[in-house]
Formats: sequence, C-alpha cells, structure tokens
Amino acid sequence: MDFINLHIQEIYFVIFCVFIGIEVIANVPSILHTPLMSGANAISGVILVGAVIVMLRVPEDDYLNLALGGIAVFLGTLNISGGFFVTGRMLKMFSPKK
Repeated sequence: MDFINLHIQEIYFVIFCVFIGIEVIANVPSILHTPLMSGANAISGVILVGAVIVMLRVPEDDYLNLALGGIAVFLGTLNISGGFFVTGRMLKMFSPKK
C-alpha cells in the first residue's frame, strides 16, 4: 500500500497515457497505419540500440540483469522484425497485380 501512496502521480500518468493512446490509435484512418507502423519500428530500433548500450555497462557478474537485458533485447528484436514483416505484407497489398 505504501508503494501506491508514494507513486500515485505516476500511476495516474500511466493510466492517462493508456486512455490517450487508445483514443489516438482508434481514430487513425486505415490509410495511415502502414507509415505509422514504420515509424514505430524506427522508434523500437532506437530503443533497442539504447538497451544494448545499457547492457554493455552491466557488470559481468550480475547474471540476473544480464539475463533480463538479454531477454529484453531479444523481445525488442522480435518486435522490430515482426513489425517490418507486417509492414511489408501490408505494402504488398497496395502494389499492382502482375
């Protein structure tokens, strides 16, 4: 209970961001989804580079943080590659038929 009382503003901020994100995504026209996905993939790429840089500063004997960082880098890479795969498939839908 102390954690909630100490971080109540941060909790409200996260809840507010979730509602704003839902409203923004729900009101995006379908024609803009592909460019937005590409932009999100680029942002994820920058975050992945930052995660790798942070992992390089973790001490070698801190196995827990190294494992968590490795999992985070793997999931970030999976997110980026999956996003580009989906974006590529969406772009193929708009290409002229042969």
